[in-house]
Amino acid sequence: MPDNALERPLELGIVVPTFNERDNIRPFLEGLDRALEGVRYEVIFVDDDSPDGTSELIRAIGAEDPRVRVLQRIRRRGLASASIEGMMATSAQYIAVMDADMQHDERVLPLMLNKLAAEALDVVVATRHAEGGSMGDFTAHRVFLSNLGHKLSRWVSHADLSDPMSGYFIVKRGFVDEVVRSASGVGFKILLDLVASADRPVQVGEVPYTFRERVHGSSKLDVLVGLEYLQLLLDKKIGNLVPARFLIFGMVGAVGVLAALAVFYVAVSAFKMSFLAAQVVATFAAMTGNFFLNNGLTYRDRGLKGWAMVSGLASFYIACSLGAVINVRVAELAKEVGFSWYAAGACGLAIGAVWNYGVTSFTTWRQGRRSSRRSNLRLSH
Repeated sequence: MPDNALERPLELGIVVPTFNERDNIRPFLEGLDRALEGVRYEVIFVDDDSPDGTSELIRAIGAEDPRVRVLQRIRRRGLASASIEGMMATSAQYIAVMDADMQHDERVLPLMLNKLAAEALDVVVATRHAEGGSMGDFTAHRVFLSNLGHKLSRWVSHADLSDPMSGYFIVKRGFVDEVVRSASGVGFKILLDLVASADRPVQVGEVPYTFRERVHGSSKLDVLVGLEYLQLLLDKKIGNLVPARFLIFGMVGAVGVLAALAVFYVAVSAFKMSFLAAQVVATFAAMTGNFFLNNGLTYRDRGLKGWAMVSGLASFYIACSLGAVINVRVAELAKEVGFSWYAAGACGLAIGAVWNYGVTSFTTWRQGRRSSRRSNLRLSH
């Protein structure tokens, strides 16, 4: 770092969410140093407690280079929420968000910064879809998901983004302060979250770039990311009425009902079980399936692992068993006061679903997070 670097105002804060990116950190920083010559910047890595020692390496680098900092989050996961915490930790007037995996071309950062500083814009996005940009060697299914995400984003966006699923952009400090309290912080797509949180049309500029191949580590993009993107869209559209997580929980419950009917049919027709025995088997099969689906989908950001899954499954059984009793009792009461059978059944299902969601959220996937962390530590040693 030049001797007079600290005498210039801080121009750019670069927020980099990480998880298991240790091998990419030094090449990433070297690339920034070359690309941002003459710019006073800082890099804030927000690491979700990577088991590969990412935080420890960044901390060691930061001891020698004051431009480098790390926020190590304990028992918290998610790129969007990590990005928000990193943005709020810098005092820079302009804030960039990008990945550490070398797929975002750091050489376009000066172009993005100059465009944002020179024009009356809120955000400048590095896009793969504008002329001159490219998705590189994306597989067909990833191209499809990206294009689908673009179309769905129009449902909630206050700007016409050609690449709403981009994780590479620069934003003004003032715009972040304007929208951050309305942001959902859900999943992996922070750009759309910020833009959709504005109460006015957002002024957006774009700079094309080519998405590069990852050198180290593995991609975080999978089908679950698509589900989290859907959760974000639901949260921005109707989150003030119904929590998006509850809708996902309800969809998992609906799948559980269909699974229970299938298991019940097989138990009665193939194994000749009595009605009561088949009902018990079907119920516990559905609850077990719902637990694992919710653990991997609905509560992915606080999913249980190791021995914590055993106690979590037990608490889920108890909560849902009580929910079933409440469901039946509410339906009976509704029928007694004159509701039709289907309306009474719907009331019971609704109250039971709310009970299951509320109780399991507070017990299974809240109090279990600490024991999950302890289990992971034991397994890693």
